[in-house]
Amino acid sequence: MSRKNTVAALTTHVCVLIDYDTGHTELRPASDAAAHMGATVVRLRDTALSWGTVEQSAVLPTPVPIPLRWRVGAVPVVLVTAATWAVGPRRGRFSRLVRLACAGCDLPPATECQSRYAVCAVRWAARVLPMRWACLEDSTAAALLLAVARRRAEWRHGVATDPVRLHAWIADPEGKPVEEPADTALYTPTYTPDGPGPARADRGVRP
Repeated sequence: MSRKNTVAALTTHVCVLIDYDTGHTELRPASDAAAHMGATVVRLRDTALSWGTVEQSAVLPTPVPIPLRWRVGAVPVVLVTAATWAVGPRRGRFSRLVRLACAGCDLPPATECQSRYAVCAVRWAARVLPMRWACLEDSTAAALLLAVARRRAEWRHGVATDPVRLHAWIADPEGKPVEEPADTALYTPTYTPDGPGPARADRGVRP
């Protein structure tokens, strides 16, 4: 596992290593200091152990009405995202989508309304795709649609614990998840358009 684009997400008991160049993820004891040496370290919030009894909502918010131009723009963007996922080595799918999600990182930031339109339009356009379409593909396509509109998406990829799980989403300018279930707040961002680690506004001195 390379260290250039690797994040070590740490809690008191566990270290989740995510290599954003390859998509390779490992789960190691937090005491294994060698595992995260040279990686960007992000501290995860420790949560009380629920032994798997905490309910995780799978219900998305009621979508907002989507202007026609966003629907029209979402169709080719969803197709491009699907092609990026399908074409090329299977082991490179994750890293290809991460790069695509960060394509507009130098553009002016999107507003909350623009982000909401992009997310909803992509979900509308992706309904008929005969392929896997989960949070990574969904958020990547929304980020690309905003880039086409000459706006920067606050794309996030993060980790939550108990159990350890990964998620990708779009945030508004204040860092709040857009069109996501309330429990998305349980995830700590580990990668943003700025690179490994929390969003620029949240960055301090990491251990």
